[in-house]
Amino acid sequence: MLTPQQQSPAPAPAQTAGPAVRHGMVLAVTCLALAAVVSAMASLNIALTDIAHDTGANQTQLSWIIDAYSLVFAALLLPAGALGDRFGRRRALLAGLVIFGAASGLAALTTDAVGLVALRAVLGVGAALVMPATLSTITGTFPREQRARAVGIWSAVAGASAVLGLLVSGTLLELFSWQSVFLLNVVLALAALAGTQRFVPESAEAAPPPLDVVGAVLVAVGLAVVVYSIIEAPEHGWSDPVTLGGIGAGLVVLAGFVAWELTRRHPLLDPRLFRNLRFTAGSVSITLQFFTFFGFIFVIMQYLQLVRGDSALVAALSILPMPATMMPASRLSPGLTARFGARGPWVLGLLSVALGMVVLAQLEGDSPYWLMAAGLLPLGAGLGLAMTPATTAITDSLPKALQNVGSAMNDLSRELGGALGIAVLGSVLGSTYRDRISLPGAPAHVAEAARSSLAAATSMGGTVMEHARTAFVEGMQTALLAAAAVAVAGAFVVAGLLRRRSGRR
Repeated sequence: MLTPQQQSPAPAPAQTAGPAVRHGMVLAVTCLALAAVVSAMASLNIALTDIAHDTGANQTQLSWIIDAYSLVFAALLLPAGALGDRFGRRRALLAGLVIFGAASGLAALTTDAVGLVALRAVLGVGAALVMPATLSTITGTFPREQRARAVGIWSAVAGASAVLGLLVSGTLLELFSWQSVFLLNVVLALAALAGTQRFVPESAEAAPPPLDVVGAVLVAVGLAVVVYSIIEAPEHGWSDPVTLGGIGAGLVVLAGFVAWELTRRHPLLDPRLFRNLRFTAGSVSITLQFFTFFGFIFVIMQYLQLVRGDSALVAALSILPMPATMMPASRLSPGLTARFGARGPWVLGLLSVALGMVVLAQLEGDSPYWLMAAGLLPLGAGLGLAMTPATTAITDSLPKALQNVGSAMNDLSRELGGALGIAVLGSVLGSTYRDRISLPGAPAHVAEAARSSLAAATSMGGTVMEHARTAFVEGMQTALLAAAAVAVAGAFVVAGLLRRRSGRR
């Protein structure tokens, strides 16, 4: 990837000769591949209840089953994108779809929680190859006059696929077992593979920079150690030396990544880019928005099914008020930004996200649905208001030669935010649940099983189930309030960065 100091324009992508490109089919195939890997981040949340019952997964393992995918996806996104630029985006897309589909097929045959975690990590490898290749294929093959519309469609698919994945998975679970969610991945991967083979031309950078292998290893190891320590915190305790030492070690490795990148002529991600305050504000905001969104989905799906007793489909349908306000707000956001400047709508959006989280944190086991809808409406509107200016800030703050960097940073912020949100909010939920569940007089083995997960406690029924549900609700409330605090912090950071930028003019 290029650095800010390189002033020469980016070389045009090299494209192999062949039949005329059918741009509509290229867009359809790349968006299908994109939808498959993005929906996989959220779709399995709806199946956690069934997975816990069938595999015996405890609360920490459930976090890993979801987050192994997001973590590997985020950690490998930058190096995978560089591989596609160097050796061909079509090759990267084909390889990623094969890995994604094969791992999904094996996961459908797995009944062991640890094995499921490992296969979800392999799915993340495939997804990391697929996602950057889809956008780079569009920008590398579409004529300039069609490119903006195609990228807009790509962005819409990326934004809608998570919710769509929940709805489709909820429908499948009404008819089949949780394995059907993985089999859907196989079907989507096969369809995208056939389409890629038939319609997508090869493209690659004419003069690709050398691969930054050391940087790729450092960022992957650093992120893995931090997220691992956070997810495992309920097992050891947040103040335990193992937890604090792991988080500290991961941060040291990430600091080493920053130091290494500063010495490279062709870094994976040049830290000097963050001197641009709009770029920094956009990256921080996208990270925190997806932290809140994916952490919320992880928590609320368990609440709806295990506490309220909703079916998978009803649970998925229950969150529809959120996209119902997100889409109109995202359409209004550019106009509001043009009229009032980015700072107002952007900060208002983050504060609206925080308000939604505070309202949702008032939910109890027997709360009426209108209370949940009252929290989902401002949450969706806030995400829609804040996401557009944040994404625009990342791309528009960089020169044309660095647009690939902007796209990569936008993708990395999304996936990293999602991975951290699931890890942190899931860990807060798990820790509070274990601390608050009280089972006086219960045999030791019963109490230990109930503390492992709400799903295990629910299967026991009676007073054990009631005590567990109460403890889970308390953990959920704490986690959602933590998410609200993160959104408020994001609003202050964005307001401060944009004010400093205005002050320099």
